[in-house]
Amino acid sequence: MPVSKQRRSELINQYAEWFQRSQAVVIAAYQGVGTADLYRLRSKIYEAQGELHVVKNTLAGFALKKAGLPVPEEMLTGSAIIGFGFSDPTAVAKAMTTFASEMQKFEVKGGLLGNRVIDANGVKALADLPPRPILLGGLVATIQGPMSQLVNIINAPMREIAQVLKARSEQGQAAA
Repeated sequence: MPVSKQRRSELINQYAEWFQRSQAVVIAAYQGVGTADLYRLRSKIYEAQGELHVVKNTLAGFALKKAGLPVPEEMLTGSAIIGFGFSDPTAVAKAMTTFASEMQKFEVKGGLLGNRVIDANGVKALADLPPRPILLGGLVATIQGPMSQLVNIINAPMREIAQVLKARSEQGQAAA
């Protein structure tokens, strides 16, 4: 069914806003997948603080241009559904690749990570990354390790002086 010019403009603006807000975009083909199954995928992506939308390919292409992002035209063919990862890109990629492994008719084509086009293997690699909280915890541990060693090195002379004074005090008490 044709879309009016006004509605087309609204859709392009909405798509462009989603593309700009997203840290990662996953594009998939969903031809032959049931509505109930898509609803299940949509709820998983919503739990990951993302959104899943069926898009019109040509309008998505215009929206990508409007958002200043590269247009993966080879991915925007046939029936396309797009997962938008607004806070944790790995969670959306993981939900869509897991769903693709469960549903034979659902195929991940690729997507965007930031402003880079990635293929299906790139989406799979993104899905294999640990969740964001675990990555941030590892980063904190990496930064904290050298800092705690520095504190220990700075405090070592004072600690040694305190131990010598304590030992000397104990010697004086034992002699008395």
